[in-house]
Amino acid sequence: MARIDAAYNYFLSTYGDDIGKRYESHKKSELRDTYNKIVKANKDSPLYKIKDSEDMGQFAIDIKEHANAMTLAVSNLSDTGDISGIMEKRIAFSSDDNTIGVLFVGDENSPIDEFSVQVDAIATSQVNTGNFLYDQGHDFESGQYSFDLETRNHSYEFQYNVNFGETNSDVQNKIVRLINTSDVGLSAKLVTGPNSTSAVQVRSKNTGLGIGEEYIFKISSPSNFRELDTLGIGRMTEAPSNSSFRLNGNEHSSMSNTFTVNKSFELSLKAVSDEPVTIGIMNDTEALSQGVNQMLDSYNSMLDIGLRYNGTHQNRALFNDISSVSKGLSEELANVGISIDDKSHMSLDKDKLFEIINSGDRQAAFDVLNKLKDSISSAASRASINPMAYVDKTVVEYKNPNHTLAAPYASSQYAGMMVNYGL
Repeated sequence: MARIDAAYNYFLSTYGDDIGKRYESHKKSELRDTYNKIVKANKDSPLYKIKDSEDMGQFAIDIKEHANAMTLAVSNLSDTGDISGIMEKRIAFSSDDNTIGVLFVGDENSPIDEFSVQVDAIATSQVNTGNFLYDQGHDFESGQYSFDLETRNHSYEFQYNVNFGETNSDVQNKIVRLINTSDVGLSAKLVTGPNSTSAVQVRSKNTGLGIGEEYIFKISSPSNFRELDTLGIGRMTEAPSNSSFRLNGNEHSSMSNTFTVNKSFELSLKAVSDEPVTIGIMNDTEALSQGVNQMLDSYNSMLDIGLRYNGTHQNRALFNDISSVSKGLSEELANVGISIDDKSHMSLDKDKLFEIINSGDRQAAFDVLNKLKDSISSAASRASINPMAYVDKTVVEYKNPNHTLAAPYASSQYAGMMVNYGL
C-alpha cells in the first residue's frame, strides 16, 4: 500500500489543481467510451508484476496526465475535426499570458471590444499548517479519534484510528489521505522540517472571503482536543484574501482568480502586473499558430517524459511510440513550417505557416496539419487508456485467447495499475 499511496500523493500534489476544472470535465458519452476502451485493454492484458521501482507509479501518472494534455490541445485546435475551422473560430488573446490567462466563452456573433486589466493582488487560499512532529516519535496513544470540519456550506466529521506502535509519521500520513480522499474542497500534504520532523499542511481549493466571513474552513474537535492540538491543523497560518484588479482603470475585486467579463471572456489571474494587460480577439492566422503551438508543446512534453524514462530505465517504448508521429510526417511537416530536431521535438516557423496558408496551397497545408492532429490524437488515446503498456514489468501469465474476460479492475484509472505487488 505504501507504494500506491506514494503514487496517489504524487498525483494530487502534481496534477490535483486541475481536478474539477470545467475544461478537464467530460460528457457522459466520452466517459462511457473511455470505460469501454479500458475494459477492452484489460481483456487483452496479461497478468504482470511491476518491477520494484519507486518512480514507476509516478511515470504512469505522468504518461496519463500528459496524454490528457495532448487530447485537450487537439480538441482546442479543432472542434469539428478539421483544423481549418479554427480560422472562423473566435480565440481570445492576452498580451501577457503569464499574468492573465483568457478564454473566449461568449457568442460568436456578438461585437467585441478590446479592454485592459491591471492586477493589483491575487486571490489566495486558506492554509493551516500543523505542528512539526518527530517522524519516528509516538505522540498519539492507540484509539479511535475524530475532528470536525466546517466550510461555507457544510459540516463534516472525520474519524481515524491510531493503532498500537504507529509513529507520528504514520498518523500524519493517515490524516493526509483522509482529507485528500474526502473531496471536500481541501488538499493536504506533509511538509518536512528540520531534524526529521514533518507537519500536516491543509490548503483550501477555494480562495477569498465573502462579506462577514472569517475563514474558508475551520477544523476543531471538542471530544479529542488533545490529539488535534498535537497535530496543530486547527491553526490558520495563511489567511485567504480576495483578488484586486482594475478593469479599464476602474477598481474591482473578486473572491476568485477566475471570473467572466461581459459574458464573453473568462479571465484567470496568475500574477500581479506592473502595467495593464490587453485582452481581445486574435485574428484568424494568429489563432491558428497559437493552436498549433499548443499542440506541439503538448507533444514535446510527452516526448520529454519518454526521454527521461529512457535515461533512467533504458526503456524506449514510450519514446519510440510518440516520436513515430513526427518521423512519419517529417517531409510534409517541413513544407508547412514545422521542423524536427535530433530528439524528435517539433517547432513551428509561424511566418512560413502564414505564407502557405495565404497561398494557393492552403488546403494542402491543412491536410498535413490534420494528419498531424490525428496522429497525435491517436498516440494520446493509446497512452491515456493504458499507460502501463510503457512501464517495466514482468509478465506472470497470459490470458486464454479463447476465453477473454474483463479483469476485475477494468474500471481502474490506470487500466492494469491495480496489480498484486506480492506476486
